[in-house]
Amino acid sequence: MKTTFFLIILLAITSCTPKSTQNQELIKQIKSNEYFAFTKQKALEIVKTGFNAGDGYGEVWIRDYNTFIELSAEVFPDSLLKENLLVFFRMQGDDGNIIDGFSPIEKVGKDTPDFAYSELEPRYAAHKNTVETDQESSLIQAVYKYIQVTGDKTILDEMIGDKTVAERMEWAMEFLMNERYNEKYGLIIGATTADWGDVQPEHGWGVDLDNNTHYAIDIYDNAMFIIALNNLIEIIPSTKAKWGKIKNEITENCMKYLWDEKDQKFIPHIYLNGSPFPDDFNENEIYYFGGTAIAIEAGLLNKEQIKASIDEMVKRVKQAGAPSIGVTLYPPYPDGYFVNKIMNPEYSYQNGGDWTWFGGRMIQELIKNGFVEEAYREIQPMVKRVKDNDGFYEWYSVNNEPRGSGTFRGSAGVLYKAILMFEELE
Repeated sequence: MKTTFFLIILLAITSCTPKSTQNQELIKQIKSNEYFAFTKQKALEIVKTGFNAGDGYGEVWIRDYNTFIELSAEVFPDSLLKENLLVFFRMQGDDGNIIDGFSPIEKVGKDTPDFAYSELEPRYAAHKNTVETDQESSLIQAVYKYIQVTGDKTILDEMIGDKTVAERMEWAMEFLMNERYNEKYGLIIGATTADWGDVQPEHGWGVDLDNNTHYAIDIYDNAMFIIALNNLIEIIPSTKAKWGKIKNEITENCMKYLWDEKDQKFIPHIYLNGSPFPDDFNENEIYYFGGTAIAIEAGLLNKEQIKASIDEMVKRVKQAGAPSIGVTLYPPYPDGYFVNKIMNPEYSYQNGGDWTWFGGRMIQELIKNGFVEEAYREIQPMVKRVKDNDGFYEWYSVNNEPRGSGTFRGSAGVLYKAILMFEELE
């Protein structure tokens, strides 16, 4: 009996020791990682220079600000972070919709086509890429993060016109239910885009809903909405009775209609008025990396599904010859499927380009869900190229060549947060 007992103890020690040693070795690597130290320092340097998305953009975009507001809190006073958020509420549309971004009016001019203006905020002109359905959700998430990092809940009581910020937050959610909700599927809709992108396949620049738009449902928009509702309910508990039920329904319908159980992936789109692509094109062969990462953040996938997702991402990155799991999607849409030239050829921009802006968020979710070794492995190419290129580029080609803005603050924000999460593991 004693022999059996000691054998059990010995087996337990033997099985645990290698993992413990492995964990300690990983912590040691995290502490000494030269790319982590450089990336954090560089992130703080560039975020000090402003709030626009990057050097290629003159505007402050909410979908970007949402991903670096926590980093901005390291170098700016709370009052300035708050003021930026209040501008979005002052420029809220008459139906509750939230703008994409704002620019100083002296740079844009008054009565400029494609820009919106508000008497509540005469300093700025606003724009909105209406093919997206993430601006409202992004603002709710940004307010939540502001409160988390500053502890300042007084922002909710700020009066903007005849409504408080808290009331305007609900109004923004109501806009989505009134104007972007499909009764048949019980999900949020938008234009057909490549994963989380803001360019539709149809004519012109492709950022505005029009008569040519093919309306669709995708995982990214709905996962962002779920996260926003979770945030709203947490900071304003009185909203739970109304929005908790809606959140649960959206969550259930995401998995019912968008999750492909057989292939363990999200389908790209449910089309509501036909597909913009040829009839013989099998779009479900495409894997959406960014939408999957946001779905994990929304709590849609269990551990087994997350494991299947990261394994599939790694496999497809290898097939593509891409630099990291920041790749937008794989395989890319064939050349010519989007009228906007920026989406062609394959592996260009949102059509298979590699965006740390979303790859970094997948790293965060891997850490949160216990896949630390995988997270550490997959972040290496992302932080290495920060040092190699002395900055945070908007996206990278399939050959890991930097593209777009060279001070892309969204990339800086998500990497900085991911590194802090690694450092807090000890």
